[in-house]
Amino acid sequence: MGHSKADKALSRKRILTAAATRIREVGLDGVSVGELMKSVNLTHGGFYGHFESRDALIAAALEQALAESEQTSADFAGGPGNMTVKSFVNNYLSPAHRDRPSSGCAMAALAGDVSRADPDVRAIMTAQLKRSFAQLGEAHGGEGEDAEQFAVSAWAMMIGALMMSRVMDGDPEADKVLALARKSVLELAALHAEPKA
Repeated sequence: MGHSKADKALSRKRILTAAATRIREVGLDGVSVGELMKSVNLTHGGFYGHFESRDALIAAALEQALAESEQTSADFAGGPGNMTVKSFVNNYLSPAHRDRPSSGCAMAALAGDVSRADPDVRAIMTAQLKRSFAQLGEAHGGEGEDAEQFAVSAWAMMIGALMMSRVMDGDPEADKVLALARKSVLELAALHAEPKA
């Protein structure tokens, strides 16, 4: 008996959701096709009915993880179109976000892996970074080079701070890293909001 297109689409979605979570937990190289398929109650052989290769799965899982992260961030920061810099920064640089890497920001979880990946995978995250810069610049209300400078600088601080705080897991200084980064990003936002003389 064959599977319907709807069943196949649902199975693919289950695989991608599990893979997107898994790559944030263990990195791009840590995903085993056999273990992944078992985790969603599908056979290893069935994998190739959904993806040409493991590389194709990783690229699709990265896209899924980035999309999930973007949606979660927007939801926590006031919803799409309503995000403020303060709400976004406070959510992003929170202990709660730090403590859930499997559902948190895929850029912070995977930047190191992606920087060593093939150009197609790097292009996926590059496109997301550019969208993230634009969204934060828009939330800041700026335009042109000033908004871009703020957004790129803010993202660099936030991703770096989140990664460092995760490294320091369990150390009281881990929360301090987040607090100091929040303060710095919000000060930077205020600085870039001041009228030019």
